[in-house]
Amino acid sequence: MQRLRPPSICHICEAWPSAALCDACVQQFGQPITRCHTCALPAKASRCFPCYHEPPPLDQCFTAVTYGHPWSDCIAKFKFHGDVGLARILAQLMRNAPWVEPALEMADSVIAMPVSASRLRERGFNQAYELAKHLAPHKADAKSLLRLEHAVHQVGATRAERLAQARNTFWVDPNRIPSMQGQGVVLLDDVMTTGATMFEAARTLRKAGVAHITGLVFARAQLVES
Repeated sequence: MQRLRPPSICHICEAWPSAALCDACVQQFGQPITRCHTCALPAKASRCFPCYHEPPPLDQCFTAVTYGHPWSDCIAKFKFHGDVGLARILAQLMRNAPWVEPALEMADSVIAMPVSASRLRERGFNQAYELAKHLAPHKADAKSLLRLEHAVHQVGATRAERLAQARNTFWVDPNRIPSMQGQGVVLLDDVMTTGATMFEAARTLRKAGVAHITGLVFARAQLVES
């Protein structure tokens, strides 16, 4: 049975009384850093060398934090242990990240990275859609982009395995394709590891006629396996 956590305790340091994430922890672990604007990896300039060499299918990509301690624990509580209440505070950190607010305002829709029907039954919710509802409740979309059934979990998969697993994974509801022509969208997920899954989803949206795609995640893995 999941241990109930009093709402006035910080999820990171367990300070009491506190918000779900206290100001001290946000200041210590949530400060923005310079990142590539098209893949969100740490970079010294607005675009990293790999993105210059091979531009990703995203026009821009933003993240709130680097994946790792303590955010990996927060994401696990939210995603795997059903602590859906964390969505609001995680979404607020995303909104406060540089360039995110204008991207949300300019987007025609905020498309949640889909999960398969079996995964949705397993978890009871789509974590990306929960974040999207807090970030842009009138633009949140969990029906346009759809996902085939998962063959395996991606946790712990190598980059090559993720690329293979992501290929031909997504499709767009044909009834929604006419309304998506020329749109600008935010494609939202909780974590971006290698980028394989989000890039494949972005390619699918491009084929459906979407003109501008901003990738947005709560946490971005710092190192991508070659």
